[in-house]
Amino acid sequence: MTSPFRSFWMGGFESACHINLAGQRIDMICATQHDTRAEEDYVLLQALGITTVREGLRWHLIDRGAGRYDFSSAASIAEAARRTGMQTVWNLCHYAWPENLGLFSPAFVDRFAAYAREAARFVAGNSDDVPVYSPINEISFFAWAAGEVGYIYPHARGAGGRVKEQLVRAAIAGMEAIRDVDARARFIHDDPLIHVVTPKGRPDLARAAADQRAAQFEGWDMLAGALRPEIGGHPRYLDIVGVNFYHANEWEYPDRTIAWHDQPRDPRWKPLGDLVTEVFERYDRPVMISETSHFGAGRARWLREVGSEVDRVLGRGVPLLGVCIYPIIDRPDWDDPDHWHRSGVWDLVPEPSGGLARVLCADYAAELQRLIAR
Repeated sequence: MTSPFRSFWMGGFESACHINLAGQRIDMICATQHDTRAEEDYVLLQALGITTVREGLRWHLIDRGAGRYDFSSAASIAEAARRTGMQTVWNLCHYAWPENLGLFSPAFVDRFAAYAREAARFVAGNSDDVPVYSPINEISFFAWAAGEVGYIYPHARGAGGRVKEQLVRAAIAGMEAIRDVDARARFIHDDPLIHVVTPKGRPDLARAAADQRAAQFEGWDMLAGALRPEIGGHPRYLDIVGVNFYHANEWEYPDRTIAWHDQPRDPRWKPLGDLVTEVFERYDRPVMISETSHFGAGRARWLREVGSEVDRVLGRGVPLLGVCIYPIIDRPDWDDPDHWHRSGVWDLVPEPSGGLARVLCADYAAELQRLIAR
């Protein structure tokens, strides 16, 4: 299958805009000043050899209700992409929706489909590229955070399954609406890629650990119609499988992280290449590493290992279409806006003027350049 991406190595700009535990609406696009500095950011990425980026459309700002849509919040980013020749992959829902719309309401699916249709028209009016969308960002994590443990709005508990099914319905309706506008459209369905192991000396927890691990596949299975087919899933909806992988994505049941940085590493840690291969063999669909990064002094080492695992995957003949460094520029914490993660290729450093200087993390950038140049 031909890759729809202009560059194999991509940059992702954090676009979460949910309501956190404190009841505050966060907006990562605004917090990082990417909304006003997109062209500057794109020029920086292109100097490294990145020509494809992941961006977010903010549904709650665009959908004004009663069939009215305002794309002014995305216009400057789309214009910057057009001026610089950057390919943009658009995420349509990053944990947020219009405030007058209930997540569990049947109207949620219809409103998302209508919004997706208008988004497709907006994208078509700003680029001649084959459009690529991520309809609902991280369906499984979204369902867990919003419906199971009450971490993000609507802070529900014990309703993760209902949320997951609702998000799958919305994603399907959104894809159909987008294809009505542009039949060329491609879709990424990204979710965390995890590995859960049984605690040492606790064979009685083996089933619980296996079930927790297996839950990562439910969203993709529903989209493909292999699980809960009455929702409307079908293999045609599972286009590109996106896997998001970070240092804390492997743990001992129920929640004790297997330390990636330990030397020697816990032998129960499963290499990223094996996890990606497992996903491909399960779905027989092209895959991409849609999010990965590290923070602080470990960034270059992490990326070096990711690059090695990418080589293993490609060597097996797996159709891995790309890797997205996410975030490509730093981001503040969701719950503490004064804490910056130092997780980007560029750190964001406050200036007296109120701006955020883009400061290159030299060893991280050098490793990324090495991988791009191969």
